[in-house]
Amino acid sequence: MRTNKAALTHILIWFFLMLVLFFVNARGQNKETAVIVFLFGALNIAVFYFQYFLVNPLFVADSKYGRTIAYMAAALIVSVAIKYALALQYESFILRYGDNHDKVFTPVQYIVAAAITSLFFMMLSTAVYVIIDNFVQRQHRKNLENEKLNAELAFLKSQINPHFLFNSLNNIYSLAYQKSDKAPEAILKLSEIMRYMLYESNEDTVLLAAEINYLYNYIELQKLRFKEKIYVALEVDVDDAENHRIMPLLLISFLENAFKHGVSTDAEKPIRIGIRVADGRLHFKAGNAKNHLNKDQTRGVGLHNLKRRLQLGYPDRHTIHIVESEDYYSSELFLYL
Repeated sequence: MRTNKAALTHILIWFFLMLVLFFVNARGQNKETAVIVFLFGALNIAVFYFQYFLVNPLFVADSKYGRTIAYMAAALIVSVAIKYALALQYESFILRYGDNHDKVFTPVQYIVAAAITSLFFMMLSTAVYVIIDNFVQRQHRKNLENEKLNAELAFLKSQINPHFLFNSLNNIYSLAYQKSDKAPEAILKLSEIMRYMLYESNEDTVLLAAEINYLYNYIELQKLRFKEKIYVALEVDVDDAENHRIMPLLLISFLENAFKHGVSTDAEKPIRIGIRVADGRLHFKAGNAKNHLNKDQTRGVGLHNLKRRLQLGYPDRHTIHIVESEDYYSSELFLYL
């Protein structure tokens, strides 16, 4: 279907050009102009496509210069011979020129002129071929790059789910081992989170509101791990979260790292999470004082994964800052949605 459409487009373009040339040059000599425009035009078009389909691939793609020169020479000789034969057939207005057709082209003059015309269409064909080939190659490279990026993003995203599930199951195992009444609630909360991760986050982007709700559920699940009360201050300043979209499972790595460096059982030093959107830019900040007694000992893939996903999904549209000292850890993200 695409090939037929392209062929029809070429036919219409050439027909339109010849029609324009005919009406511009007719001036009452319709027969003579028709022969010159349509008959000789068809020969030049044939030269154009012979060069395009048979010669240019040898020259551009295969670098077979010897065969290229041989084919071009053959095409030039054949086209000039046919043009000269037709010129002799219509000698009265092809080989004669001047106001009263009193001057006559010599064979050499006409052959040189015909050869220059054929060469022009050959060079035009090569120029068009090179332009289209470069465009196709760029599109092909772009498609390959996009496929590679999508595959890498899918791989990075696939790493998140096992990592999160591993940590969560460890947490629930701890609750079950302690015979805590929180275990059933933790399993229910985990099921809600996994539903989001498995079904709702399959798109390239999700609603920011859904991502924020996912963070709420994660925090609640973490709170169920501990016997003592833990403190998390989550501040959200987003008026139109339903109108903004974000790459799914992007912010969870910040939250995981905050919990990894130790949860707070001190109301004066909570884990602080801030989410703000202004003028299409997301500002996410997480910070907490380190608590070595409640430090998560599991190793994750979160931060490296996060940075790579940001590079792939938001090139030149994000800034990330990580500040870590002996007693404090904070992470900050600026992202244009």
